[in-house]
Amino acid sequence: MQTLQQLQNGELKGATSLKLSEELSHFPQEIFELADTLEILDLSRNNLSSLPPDFGRLKKLRILFCSENPFTTLPEVLADCPLLDIVGFKSNQIGVVPPKSVNPNIRWLILTNNKVEKLPAEIGNCHRMQKLMLAGNKLQELPQQLSQCRNLELLRISANQLKELPLWLLTMPKLSWLAFSGNPFCKKPAAQLLDLIHWNEFQISHLLGEGASGIISQATWNNGNEPKDVAIKIFKGAVTSDGLPEDEMNACIIAGAHPGLVQIIGQVTAHPEDKKGLIMELIPQRFYNLGLPPSFESCTRDVFTEGLSLSAEQVLKIATTIASVATQLHSNGIMHSDMYAHNTLIDDKGNTLFGDFGAACFYELSGKESASALERIEVRAYGCLIDDLLGLCHQADQALIKLAKLRDACMNKDVASRPDFQYLENELLNCNTKQDS
Repeated sequence: MQTLQQLQNGELKGATSLKLSEELSHFPQEIFELADTLEILDLSRNNLSSLPPDFGRLKKLRILFCSENPFTTLPEVLADCPLLDIVGFKSNQIGVVPPKSVNPNIRWLILTNNKVEKLPAEIGNCHRMQKLMLAGNKLQELPQQLSQCRNLELLRISANQLKELPLWLLTMPKLSWLAFSGNPFCKKPAAQLLDLIHWNEFQISHLLGEGASGIISQATWNNGNEPKDVAIKIFKGAVTSDGLPEDEMNACIIAGAHPGLVQIIGQVTAHPEDKKGLIMELIPQRFYNLGLPPSFESCTRDVFTEGLSLSAEQVLKIATTIASVATQLHSNGIMHSDMYAHNTLIDDKGNTLFGDFGAACFYELSGKESASALERIEVRAYGCLIDDLLGLCHQADQALIKLAKLRDACMNKDVASRPDFQYLENELLNCNTKQDS
């Protein structure tokens, strides 16, 4: 992060990226001195409520973040930046999105956790749009013009006031990651009660990880028998970019037991801050993340550690496990909504654990048409994952040729023509059987 003093002293001349967070209440005019080079501008965590009328002077600006500021209106001057690609105004107080503010060049728009009640029809002019994040607003409907965004792949509309899920949304040709929990139309299944385990029975050891919805720690469980090392996830309780922590917890429980899922032991009770939590089996240290989250450039697709390579056997094992997990989830009316390599743990033998239910949604299995479409939207996400796996394997193998054909079927632009997960699981089991024989 740079400082305002550095900017004012001319020390940042020629910079392509600028990040300032100093409780700014006005846009520093010195930023315009970087107009010939500046591509990334991050003004998050300030006290800004407007951008200057001549903001369009930043002709090379591609990425703008203004999260955690008191903006109440999405600035119209965004339309004046011809190369603007990514815009983030997360956790402001935005209630109004003027038609002009929707720059048609935008590929990734983040308005998570605001007060937006309506999107303008002009959103349909964003033909490059791949990623649209709207969780935690007050939307009562989506404009039908959004259906013109045929490149849209990821849509987050959880925790809004939507009365229904538009049918046209279920025919979007590239939509793969759709999260919609926490709306009035959503199914709210009752999760079975797990064993309630008192907080005092745990001794927290160290932090394992932190995500948008909660904190995971390793702990020792003193249950009166032999002490047991476990993982505990304590939910933060706030709306995340994906949805509501309560829905995540219910999805973890209702998903049930599966070799490809981390086993749930019980629920935390009597937490000192009255927070909800899950106790889970500790993941063996031999497991590691298959992928990394998308970059600015890849937008909706994961990136991978340089040099990572998988064998054909590993690829088939991973693909089969994920298909099997997805079959079980959708048989319970659960859409994971975040099927990615970065939510997948593997070991060197290809053993696989699939996790992170932060975006999970429940849907009615009785609505056959919509249920079928929702499953096949997630099938496209699976196709993207298969595509990634194939790109990490450099072996020539007949089974991988079959897998490539399944990938193509999963990514069919006609949603209804895609296979379901049960078919995919069966086909992959056949591939594995032939390889073993």
